[in-house]
Order: sequence, then structure tokens, then C-alpha cells
Amino acid sequence: MGNALKDRVALITGAVGGIGQAISTHLAGEGAALGLNYLVEPDGVAETFLTELTQQGYSARLYKADVSRFDETTRLAEKVLKDFGRIDILVNNAGITMDKTLKNMTPDEWEKVIAVDLSSVFNCSRALIGQMLERGYGRIISTSSVVGQKGNFGQTNYAAAKAAIIGFTKALALETAKKGITVNAVAPGFVKTAMTEQIPKEIMDKIVADIPVGRAAESWEVARAVLFLADERSSYITGQVLNINGGLYM
Repeated sequence: MGNALKDRVALITGAVGGIGQAISTHLAGEGAALGLNYLVEPDGVAETFLTELTQQGYSARLYKADVSRFDETTRLAEKVLKDFGRIDILVNNAGITMDKTLKNMTPDEWEKVIAVDLSSVFNCSRALIGQMLERGYGRIISTSSVVGQKGNFGQTNYAAAKAAIIGFTKALALETAKKGITVNAVAPGFVKTAMTEQIPKEIMDKIVADIPVGRAAESWEVARAVLFLADERSSYITGQVLNINGGLYM
């Protein structure tokens, strides 16, 4: 266990999915206390993950909330601030996909992905930026995607949301640059998770063939990038997008 984030408090949205768990574990491993946000997960997954963390001596609490809703996000922030006293690090990691070609996509499928993947970034950042400004310190890290940089067939909603996160990141970074707050994004490529493990081998082989390094990323590789940006020593890095895509987009 390290101490790079000792005495820091992190709120992580989408914290109990594959990438979310990796991010949470890495931040906890460097001493951060964790607020773990989730909404929809299989029965017992969130509680099991919390138990795993606490059994290792990490400080963490679960918070079930829909961060695509501003009112619910505001209540979430209030709860975490009451429990921990402050939030130093915000990791906007909540996300979903509803893939279809634009011709077949419904307005609801468009709006739901935009709400969860993009509006949640505004909601959480807006709910926490005030207390970060008051204390003169903060780290905001949002999960974008290579799809937001190069597009992908059947993902107009997801690509739009992830591209917008990059613009949001750069704009907010300018607003907070002299306030001790850095705002950055990570843009993963294809990452191995429980969901992607269900993809048929022949399709997986085609995906990997397009990746210059010849493999998909592991969740921990994304988590390492988030940890780097969350560190107080990364104070001169803001408004940036850290690509973790194996050379898929350069």
C-alpha cells in the first residue's frame, strides 16, 4: 500500500464495474478514502466489492444514485461530503452503451446514453466544484473513449457523448487552472472486461487485429492512468486527454 493519496477523498462513479473496480482499488491502494457510486449492478456485486476493500483495510462506502439526474447527484454529493468532510478527487466513470445505426436508433436510446455518459459528468462536476474552489484543490478525471476521437459504426450516441467529454474537460480546465484544480480525461480503447469476454472469438480476433500492440487493454492499465492524473504531483497537467488505446488512435 502506497501513500500518494494519503488523506485524500475520492468519489468514483460507475465504481463497481470492471474498470470502476480497478480504478477504485488503485486509488485505495495509494491511501485514498473512497465514495463508491453505482446504480445498476447484479445482486451483491457492490456489497462484495466493498467487503473486499474493507477487508484489506481500505476506507470505502457505497452510494447508490443515478448520476444522470442532477437532483439525485446533488443529494449524493451532500451525503459523501457529510460522511468524509470533503471530496478531493472526482472520477467520472459512469457509462452505458445502446448501440444501433442512426437509422434504427430511438430518441430514448440517444437521450439515455447522453444522460448517463455526458450529463453525469456535468452533474457531478457541478455538484463538487464549489467545495474544490473553496479549498483551492481538486482533481477531476473523466472517462472518455477512443470512440469519441475516431468514431465507431453503430455508436453515434456514445461517440457524441465521449467526444463532448473532451470538450467539457478542456473548457473546465481553463476555468480552474489558477485555482489548484486540474481537469483531465482518459480515453481507453478496447478494454477486457466481463462484458467483452462474452464477444465471440472470431469477432474478438478482428478487433485485436486493428490494434497496433496486438491485444486489448487490461482494466488496471486504465486505472494506472487515472491514478497518475489523481496524484497531487500531476499539478502541471490539465485540460489533457490521456490515451490508453494500444496505438489504435494517434
